[in-house]
Amino acid sequence: MRHLGLRASASSPCRVRVRPCAPAPPLSPSRLQQRVTFPATAVRATRASSPHHRLDAVRHNDAEAIPERLAVVTGANKGVGLEVCCQLALQGVTVILTARDEKRGKDATETLRRESQLPNIIFHQLDVRDDDGVTSLAWYIKNRYGKLDILVNNAAVSGIVADEEGLKALNIDAETWTSGRAANLLKEVFQNANDEALNCLNTNYYGCKRVTEALLPLLKLSTSGARVVNASSLASELKRMPNEKLRNDLSNIDVWDEDRIEAVLNTFLEDLKSGRLEEAGWPMMLPAYSVSKMVINLYTRIMARRYPEMRINCVRPGFVKTDINWNLGVLTPEQGARGPVMLALLPDDGPTGCYFDQTEMVNVW
Repeated sequence: MRHLGLRASASSPCRVRVRPCAPAPPLSPSRLQQRVTFPATAVRATRASSPHHRLDAVRHNDAEAIPERLAVVTGANKGVGLEVCCQLALQGVTVILTARDEKRGKDATETLRRESQLPNIIFHQLDVRDDDGVTSLAWYIKNRYGKLDILVNNAAVSGIVADEEGLKALNIDAETWTSGRAANLLKEVFQNANDEALNCLNTNYYGCKRVTEALLPLLKLSTSGARVVNASSLASELKRMPNEKLRNDLSNIDVWDEDRIEAVLNTFLEDLKSGRLEEAGWPMMLPAYSVSKMVINLYTRIMARRYPEMRINCVRPGFVKTDINWNLGVLTPEQGARGPVMLALLPDDGPTGCYFDQTEMVNVW
């Protein structure tokens, strides 16, 4: 395991609290050609013919002051995402806080602006699963600022239907949880529903990809050097992939592109639907979530290779006490935000295409 000693850039965590919301087998050529599709009700197709949604049709408002650094953070109305917004704003970055729920996002933004005296935080509604919404955000940034410097892809869901009372009754300690040894214990309280898995992949991987691709033209216009930070997880480590062939393939970045990632995800969904996850060698501890984060790592490496002028990395915030893990974590959101913030503020000669466990670079592939 390799370590890189880098310190977090934001040493003054925000103390604001926003009320939490309630709750393969070896791939054959034929299977590699299959692609994941999502219901039209969940993801609306972008209307490419509409000039309102074309970046090249938008002109920047010269009267608007251009911030030295502008950031977008997805899934940011609570938890680690909210704290990333706060710590970046404390460093003088103008932050666009995005959230799927408009009211919760506005409330979180106003709380930070008022109680932490951070006027450089702005809210924009965003559901990362929605093509039109993502394009609308890109149009807004292009029209108002003309560029983007930092993108933190934080939005994620667990992909599991959980019996929360049963889960709490198990009283699983942090080490057992993070090691993956809790998988057998969780069989009685976790349900791998097809719809939840589909939503997980659509949010965690496709949402990240959708937002990144829409904002790439603006990141290329960055005046301070573009930074992209993708939230990953301990569950993404390839040693947790029982399928030996796929595990070996996932470690070889040279054979991967987005089409092949889609084919693997489609195979995963087929095996889930047919009840073959364990037989096919998929991770059994939060399977959809684990697979989504494994391909997030791959996508990060693909994009870093494709855009070497940018600093593009993925990071595990740590086992943070948030809704996504039913508040079983042990770290605070302030602690979890340090890694993403550090990577968002990397110097021009900083690493790219790497995985960080909080603030330390490690090799997980």
